[in-house]
Amino acid sequence: MDDSEKISRLSATPTRVSEQWFEEPHAEQLDHVWSPPRGFLGWLVTTNHKDIGRRYIVTAFIFFLLAGILALMMRIQLARPENHFLNPDVYNQIFTTHGTAMMFLFAVPIMEGFGLYFVPLMIGTRNVAFPRMNAFGYFVYLFGGLMLFGGLLTNTGPDAGWFAYVPLSGPQFSPGHRVDIWADMITLTEIPALVGAVEIITTVFKQRAPGMSLNRIPLFVWAQVITSFMVLFAMPSIMLASGALAMDRLKNVNTHFFNVAEGGDALLWQHLFWFFGHPEVYIIFIPGTGFVSTIVETFSRRKMFGYPAMVLSLIATAFIGFGLWVHHMFATPLPKLGQAFFTGASMLIAIPSGIQIFCWIATLATGKPKLKIPLLWVLGFIVVFVLGGMTGIVLASMSIDIQVHDTFFVVAHFHYVLIGGAVFPLFGALHYWFPKWTGRMLNRALAQWQFWLFFIGFNLTFFPMHILGFHGMTRRIYTYLPETGWGNLNLLATIGAATMGISVLLFLINVAVSRKSGALAGENPWGGSTLEWMTASPPPSYNFLHLPTVAGRCPAWENTPETPVVSGLSTTEREVLTTTILDAVPEHRYEISPDSIWPLVLALVVGLDLLWMIFTPWAYPIGVFVGLVVLAFWFWRGNEPGWVVEGIMSTPPKSKTEQLALKTEDAKAPSHH
Repeated sequence: MDDSEKISRLSATPTRVSEQWFEEPHAEQLDHVWSPPRGFLGWLVTTNHKDIGRRYIVTAFIFFLLAGILALMMRIQLARPENHFLNPDVYNQIFTTHGTAMMFLFAVPIMEGFGLYFVPLMIGTRNVAFPRMNAFGYFVYLFGGLMLFGGLLTNTGPDAGWFAYVPLSGPQFSPGHRVDIWADMITLTEIPALVGAVEIITTVFKQRAPGMSLNRIPLFVWAQVITSFMVLFAMPSIMLASGALAMDRLKNVNTHFFNVAEGGDALLWQHLFWFFGHPEVYIIFIPGTGFVSTIVETFSRRKMFGYPAMVLSLIATAFIGFGLWVHHMFATPLPKLGQAFFTGASMLIAIPSGIQIFCWIATLATGKPKLKIPLLWVLGFIVVFVLGGMTGIVLASMSIDIQVHDTFFVVAHFHYVLIGGAVFPLFGALHYWFPKWTGRMLNRALAQWQFWLFFIGFNLTFFPMHILGFHGMTRRIYTYLPETGWGNLNLLATIGAATMGISVLLFLINVAVSRKSGALAGENPWGGSTLEWMTASPPPSYNFLHLPTVAGRCPAWENTPETPVVSGLSTTEREVLTTTILDAVPEHRYEISPDSIWPLVLALVVGLDLLWMIFTPWAYPIGVFVGLVVLAFWFWRGNEPGWVVEGIMSTPPKSKTEQLALKTEDAKAPSHH
């Protein structure tokens, strides 16, 4: 009998035959094998999915705060006519950096961060499929964010808008290196998006807990998988566009992809950009629906109504989302008949979103809902997103779109959809999973104040922009005359933005205080239905002492002490269990890579090389050569530098509190396998 046959039997039958072949795992043994080194070295070399996912979430939230400060500065400038708080050049840099940071450094990375943290926990495995590549993706992402804000601080921030339309962003109208920083930053931030997508797809399809067939995958995990497939198709388009723009601008290369005078095509940029840009709206929104489904199911105390319809709606949203990009281009000289098809698709995509909203409401209506803070954010999301969707139907009409194109009506719609569809569910998710990360609860009173201030402030900020758009206020202007009559509504929007800022500040205070002194949460304070609530809070380095098995869609509600668990994985090596794609039948054990310094080294090579390419094309061949050398060390097993090996081997023992937690984990281990 080979190892795969043994594991199949061990995963399927609740017997103790595993003891004939394998040593019983203990928490201390597993923790020693799976824990990274402590201190700064551990931060550099760790490949644990929880560490990387948490870094994505925290880093992206920091970029969210920085971009929010930039937004508040813009609102102060526009609060009254002929204001001089910002000059035109600084305003251009700020609104470009704000949009770029929100779209490329916050919205997509934080959603992937949640996926990288929770998907392995929700499917019952110990790490993602390619842990070193996961660490590499984060460091590249961090380098890209530092490049963008470093440019802003040195007065070389991009100033052509977050969409960088040519010919404005071309060498003729944007000399210097501001747009070059933007173009290379785009490439840097899309590499980790692709890395995260590959991680999530592979992990979900090959490392699910035995018994977790496709029809038992949590909706949050489905949302992450579908989003990851969208990333694989959408991100190469913007990387191609930004690379072509960089070559158009680079001396000694001087291509003419977008130079009309030399046979290029300016509209090619818009096609490439929006083929990525509109799917990205759903790349941001679909993970938010995963948050909503998880929260609704937990607090309604029943399984999700219409599970198959929910999954099919997510797939339909992703599929239709790639057929909408031209509705951003209705003002361009494209054939009207072709534009009509995109009008139809823009209206059609409201149907799967409507199905999901119906299923959420039906679940709440037929369950026993408890109005906790996460659910409050979900209800706010439904209200705001429905309003944003209605204005989206309005903009789907070619005749109306041309009238309000590039006005504040579009700004209002955009923020209602993205903040309503992503930030509201995100704050709900942060409140929902805060106990899982820290073992403590957020303060309920502060959380309620935060929600209502954010909800009121959001509508004060963006609802008046619909009216401003109808009154003719265009986007991307840094001031306006008193005679326009726009002053009062702009002042109201600025007051709303300040209110939102106070709300986010309350959240930060709540997190800082509750992280140390909040009420103890226990393992499953909300009564959640998914596997992440079947381990300690916060989770140990190895996630599960015994990998679980699954017999339904809600294992935390359905599993019993007699439910079989997986035995037979090594306690001295980092091993995971691989399963079949359809029915999650165990296949074999798979040893994954240990912690390593080489992902950081390769990320530094990639980041510095792209920064160098702003100035010379010779950076490309040199960077490729150095990168291949680093990859050779990466793939050469056991070739870590001596100081890294010494640091890993000399990891200090756990504290008494942590040792007690590990012994408690051992004590709670099931007695049958």
